[in-house]
Amino acid sequence: MTYQETLDWMFAQLPMYQRQGKTAFKKDLINTIALAKHLGNPEKKFKSVHVGGTNGKGSTSHMLASILQEAGYKVGLYTSPHLKNFTERIRINGEEIDEKHVVKFISANKEFLEKQKLSFFEMTVGMAFDYFAKEKVDIAIIEVGLGGRLDSTNIINPEVSVITNIGLDHTQFLGETLPEIAFEKAGIIKKGVPVVIGEKQEEVKNVFLKKAKECGTEIMFASNFKVDYKTDLLGSYQMKNIATAVSAIKRLRNFTVSKVDIESGLLNVVKNTNLKGRWQVLKQNPKVICDTAHNKEGLKYTLEQLQKENYKNLHIVLGVVSDKKLEEILPLFPKKATYYFCKPNIPRGMEVEKLKKICETHHLKGDSFSSVKEAYISSLEGGLEGDIVYVGGSTFVVAEVL
Repeated sequence: MTYQETLDWMFAQLPMYQRQGKTAFKKDLINTIALAKHLGNPEKKFKSVHVGGTNGKGSTSHMLASILQEAGYKVGLYTSPHLKNFTERIRINGEEIDEKHVVKFISANKEFLEKQKLSFFEMTVGMAFDYFAKEKVDIAIIEVGLGGRLDSTNIINPEVSVITNIGLDHTQFLGETLPEIAFEKAGIIKKGVPVVIGEKQEEVKNVFLKKAKECGTEIMFASNFKVDYKTDLLGSYQMKNIATAVSAIKRLRNFTVSKVDIESGLLNVVKNTNLKGRWQVLKQNPKVICDTAHNKEGLKYTLEQLQKENYKNLHIVLGVVSDKKLEEILPLFPKKATYYFCKPNIPRGMEVEKLKKICETHHLKGDSFSSVKEAYISSLEGGLEGDIVYVGGSTFVVAEVL
């Protein structure tokens, strides 16, 4: 198979949560454990840091990878979803996995993958672990896909577990309350493995304290400590992620990381890891900003940051997925803005006329467009010098613009 044929097979034949939603969600780790055994348990052949949470886990993962790269280590990085290319999910020292490796892995294991009926995410996790083991990374930063306890990545035994924060997202899988969601996220806490919690939230702190006690492990809340570092990732909300990443680095045993490595790593995240879509400025005049924040907690920080910008007029390209709780996020959006409503090009995308109708009940007004591309082009045509165009609401809207 060619690379494109391989991707088409992965996307089309097997469930993929990002595209399909609930029907792709697996409720146990049986498949992942079976795949790991089939591959010779590659997850046991490299050290790792496990990063979960509702918001900030992607940025925190990239910060950790960048810091460790600056310290001279060979660092694997597994994240999801990808924005432009599938290969973004699996990197070593910022370099994406070669397309040939993707084809080779699927070709070599296709019979097993089909027989076992593995999901898109399960096989991708297996591919990442296999790649990191074969390339002999010193350490890999592994971002949780969804939840924690039953996530396919949760077969590793990391050096440190990290949980950034807890918010109401993916409630159809993880629970309707913050403590229920925290219970699922706390599933990555392992016996004797130190855990760093990014934010000390009163509603859920006892869930983590109880789980850490059961596992007989050390727990710390990064928000209890002040850090004085800067990062090249734009947005004031990144300060929370800096504190989390630095706290996790300080809990790493048998790795030598200096203060200079931390400083340099945080200032070179984009260069070292090629991170995209986090308060990314795409152009000037009009200034175009895109951000992948898509739930209440993430959008709160991002839209507060947006209001701090200086602009004459604000244009917002907005699209969401159909299972998004709009009653929670729409009140956060500014009413004094021109909206360009669109549907991300995936089955889960919310129909644009439905989105526009609901937005109008929240006094968010604008026009609807047949595609993200059309909405974006129109926003650029409407934006003048001194204006700002913000692109967001969904990772998939940002992906299409990029």
